[in-house]
Amino acid sequence: MEQATGQTPVLKAEGLTRKVSSPEGELTILDHAELEIRAGESVAILGPSGAGKSTLLSLLAGLDLPTAGKVWVNGVELTALDEDGRAAVRADQVGFVFQSFHLVPALTALENVMLPLELSGRRDARRQARAALEEVGLGPRVGHYPRQLSGGERQRVAIARAFVAGPSLLFADEPTGNLDTRTGGRIADLLFRLNAEHGTTLVLVTHDRALAERCDRQLEMDAGRLL
Repeated sequence: MEQATGQTPVLKAEGLTRKVSSPEGELTILDHAELEIRAGESVAILGPSGAGKSTLLSLLAGLDLPTAGKVWVNGVELTALDEDGRAAVRADQVGFVFQSFHLVPALTALENVMLPLELSGRRDARRQARAALEEVGLGPRVGHYPRQLSGGERQRVAIARAFVAGPSLLFADEPTGNLDTRTGGRIADLLFRLNAEHGTTLVLVTHDRALAERCDRQLEMDAGRLL
């Protein structure tokens, strides 16, 4: 197991396994993954396509349940909760940035960032969302819809949405994967700057070694195993 020392881990997984049925029989997508990540740490999970990186991230975030194994977020056993319980933990403690942005097309940039605040019953969602968009340099674009924004701008909206509720843990799945090199570099700079300023724990899935090397630790995955 990757050991973290000095404090209770923000994120911990033991024996995490995911198997699925296929015409060829049972396939093991993730095989007994174990890790510990401490508060404020940035960790990159590296590996080729099909290695199981996104599956691992989905299980760590409680978006899916493992076939076997356990996950804890800030001491709460995520895998012991029902869907509503896992959703409550995510709303309170977890932010997400995805490769494909996952913005709601019918909502403006401001409304997209307001969404997690409104879903968790936060007051003053509009003011907080506007401040978050200012922080990522999109103050003049708050009324624009995703289709009116460039790829880099859409990812900045997604980053503002991820940070707006003050999560203790941020998952980023190939956050620069759909962007050109120059724009991707700017998005990476923004992500790491905000991560440092907010003191968030960052778990980053990528196949980009240059991006991974900006993290405190790099973990390798291959064929469903965390090496």
